[in-house]
Amino acid sequence: MTDELAGALFASFARRDQRKKGEQYLRGLLKVQGRKSIRNIAAQVGGPAAEQSLHHFISSSTWDWMPVREALAVHLAQLSAPQAWVVHPMSIPKAGEQTVGVDYGLDPCLGVFRGQRAFGVWHASETLNTPVNWRLYLPDSWMRDETRRRRAEIPEEVGEETLEECAAAAFLESMGSWRLPSRPVVLNTYIDRVESTIGRFTDAGIPVIARIGDSSQLMVHDPALPGYGGGALTAGQILASVKGLRRPVEWADQIDPYGVPRSSLAVAVRVGAAPGGVRGRRPGHGDGVRDLRLLGEWQDPLRSPGAFWVTNMVSVPTSALVRLTKLGGRACRDLSAAGEDVGLKDFEGRSFRGWHRHVTLASAAYAIAAYTRAHRRSREYVARSA
Repeated sequence: MTDELAGALFASFARRDQRKKGEQYLRGLLKVQGRKSIRNIAAQVGGPAAEQSLHHFISSSTWDWMPVREALAVHLAQLSAPQAWVVHPMSIPKAGEQTVGVDYGLDPCLGVFRGQRAFGVWHASETLNTPVNWRLYLPDSWMRDETRRRRAEIPEEVGEETLEECAAAAFLESMGSWRLPSRPVVLNTYIDRVESTIGRFTDAGIPVIARIGDSSQLMVHDPALPGYGGGALTAGQILASVKGLRRPVEWADQIDPYGVPRSSLAVAVRVGAAPGGVRGRRPGHGDGVRDLRLLGEWQDPLRSPGAFWVTNMVSVPTSALVRLTKLGGRACRDLSAAGEDVGLKDFEGRSFRGWHRHVTLASAAYAIAAYTRAHRRSREYVARSA
């Protein structure tokens, strides 16, 4: 697959030497053992002379990474039609202070850490799960410091945004215009501003389902349910009042390549975002809240829900929504298990452009490795079934 994909990826390169360096870097990411630094990649493909050349290719060259990412996404969609596009966070611990975007942050797995934060958009299908686009989060400490911006070569058009806005923009500001099949988006990161974030997707005509916390403020929109017309309630309160409506849902365990059957209890109810997020406020003239659905899932029926989601897909069956959310867990697992094998977190440079070019080619390497693993598992499955 490497030669075929390389031809598609680097078709936008006008110069032959750039295409050659792109192929060298891609093969180095796949072959180098351990950290995928430019020095280690150069040692694999050509020695000290290649190191300077590849460093320039990644950090200072003129090639645009967005056409390469679009070519990757289109190529993968042709190989295996996606079920959804999953937006998933990636935390990259860093010790220094000069790498673009480095700051203190809170990661659900790492706790408080120092490093970079980014959001990847993953192609999620039955046979392939691989990132195709990235957006690097730049905190205010970088965006408002002209010296830092200049040293990291952050483009002028890159402005301030929250983590939540960054997650949504990872899909909306690029992939929405690419030549890709229309599929739901799974925002596998917690959002707080339900109305504005989900509204951006709704306005663009894109179905989306996003994680929320149990304290998110919502309005019950179904007249038959407790809490209707009574003002804003938390997601936890709403789901606690409709536990009697839960039904079992079957889904395949994405951790197992052959899909072990699993089941859980779930319910989805009509809601709207609370105006201004104010608890207890009653709907009034001009609120204009949209119809959404709150999805809750229980692994243990005697405990609180293990997952809270909100979606603009108001007519999709609850079972289909639950199965869709499982693709987010798969992206989380695959990033931890395979992401480091191709160097997604290994960029050692300091520039904004360098980070984006490295992670673009690392995503291509990830796709090749994922495709190879999927075909190997498929052959093993056929052999076991014979």
